Amino acid sequence: MDLKEIQNLIKFVANSGVAEVKLEMDDVKITIRTTLEGSTTETTYVQHIPAQGALPQAVAPQQIAPVAAATPEAPAAAESSRYITIKSPIIGTFYRKPSPDKPVFVEVGNSIAKGDVLCVIEAMKLFNEIESEISGKIVKILVDDMSPVEFDQPLFLVDPS
Repeated sequence: MDLKEIQNLIKFVANSGVAEVKLEMDDVKITIRTTLEGSTTETTYVQHIPAQGALPQAVAPQQIAPVAAATPEAPAAAESSRYITIKSPIIGTFYRKPSPDKPVFVEVGNSIAKGDVLCVIEAMKLFNEIESEISGKIVKILVDDMSPVEFDQPLFLVDPS
């Protein structure tokens, strides 16, 4: 990725209204953070990731540690495997309500049907209603209201039974 592409990415993120974007490719890791509400402060981090063979020996134990830490969560993952995850179809800002003075679309424990609106995601000043593609019961809401979300980020856990 060259400098011109990075500059274009920064401009795109600044105009999109997204608070933070992380991009990882084979040899480059980029994080772009912007502050909303009209401020023009931008912070961009570009980090070149060395090739796998060039990693120092001290890095190897750190790579093993997260795998070992993930093992105790295995029972929780098995329990949640019976649930269906509803994921974000777009990048934007997650809202649980259609407007600040309206009630939330869904709560934990609500039964939903196919086609019910679950939330709104704002992307580039457009508010996109996210509809359920399944019927079931909301088990968990995985994102806080007014939080930025990424494409394919889990939003809800639904029990289809």
